[in-house]
Amino acid sequence: MDDVTGVIVDAAAASASLGVNERAARLADGMAADAAALAIAVSTLPSGARLLDCGIAARGGLEAGRRMAEACMGGLGRVDIVPWEADGLRLPGVHVRTDHAAVSCLASQYAGWAIRSEGYFAMGSGPLRAIARVEAELYATLGYGEPPEGRGVLALETRTPPNDAVAAWVAAKAGMRAAALTFLAAPTASVAGSVQISARVVETALHKLLHLGFDVRRIASASGWAPIAPVAKNDVRAIGRTNDCVLYGGVVHLTVRAEDDELRELAPRLPSSASPDHGAPFHELFERYGGDFYQVDPGLFSPAEVHLTNAASGRTFSAGRREVDVLRRSLLA
Repeated sequence: MDDVTGVIVDAAAASASLGVNERAARLADGMAADAAALAIAVSTLPSGARLLDCGIAARGGLEAGRRMAEACMGGLGRVDIVPWEADGLRLPGVHVRTDHAAVSCLASQYAGWAIRSEGYFAMGSGPLRAIARVEAELYATLGYGEPPEGRGVLALETRTPPNDAVAAWVAAKAGMRAAALTFLAAPTASVAGSVQISARVVETALHKLLHLGFDVRRIASASGWAPIAPVAKNDVRAIGRTNDCVLYGGVVHLTVRAEDDELRELAPRLPSSASPDHGAPFHELFERYGGDFYQVDPGLFSPAEVHLTNAASGRTFSAGRREVDVLRRSLLA
C-alpha cells in the first residue's frame, strides 16, 4: 500500500518500475539546454518548480512538440516528424513507436488528470500521473506506479502558465516537493501543441482497447502515424483539428499476444468508424452537442485505421480507413 495515494500497486510491477519520471526529467533537461534552438522559454517558479513554455509566450515549434511528446511518453517511446500523404493531401506527420505501450501511453502519456487549483484548469498528462495516481482505477488495472522520490514531469495543455499555487497543489497530490517538479506547457493552438496531440495516436488506440475491456498489457509493440494539424485560429477550433488528425487520419499497428478469434472480433470495434458519431469534423460534433465534450460518444476517440498482428500466429486483422475528405473540411477551411 502506498502511504501517499492509498492505491494498491502490485509488488512485482512496482519492483519492475521503468522509471518514466526520471527518463522524462532527463529529456526535459535536454530541452532546457537547447531552449534557444527549440524556441522555448525556461523559467523557475518561486517554489523551485521548473516551467518549460513550449508555445504559450514562447514560439516553440515542431521539434519542441516532438520532444515534448517523447517526455510525455516517459522516455519509453520515440516520435519522428515524417511526411504524411493520402489521396493527394500532403501534411507533416508523426510516426510514434514503443515497446512498452501500456506504460508509455496510458501510465504516462494519457491526458487523464484534471488540474484544478484556485480557478486554474488544465489537462495534465505525462509520467507524474504514475506517482500521483489520482486515476486510481486505471493504475490498478495497469499494475503500475512509481514512488514519490526523485523528480516528476507533468505536461499541461493550456494557454495559462501554472503559478506557485498550481505547483503546490500538484506537488501535494503527488506527495513531492514543488522544487522536484517540471512542467511542460503548450496551448492546443500552437505548433508544439499540434505535434504532441497527433503523437497520441497510439495512446488513443490503447485507451479505446481499455474501453472495450481488452488487457492492454498484452500489447508487445505498437506504432502509429498521424498528420499534424495546421495551427488553428483559436484553441476551440484547434481541439477539433487535432482530434480529427487522429480520428480521420491516424493509423496504428499493434503486435498483440492474443488468439486469432479474439483479434478478428476486436478489430472492427476498434477504429473511430465503429462510433455512430463518426463522419463529421470534430468541431461540428462539438457544436451539435452544445459544446459539451462529454456528450460525444467515447467510442469515437480512436484512430481511423487499425492493424492487429497476432504475435503467435503472425496473422493480421485490419479495420477502418483514413477519411481524407473529412480532414480537408477540418484542416483546410
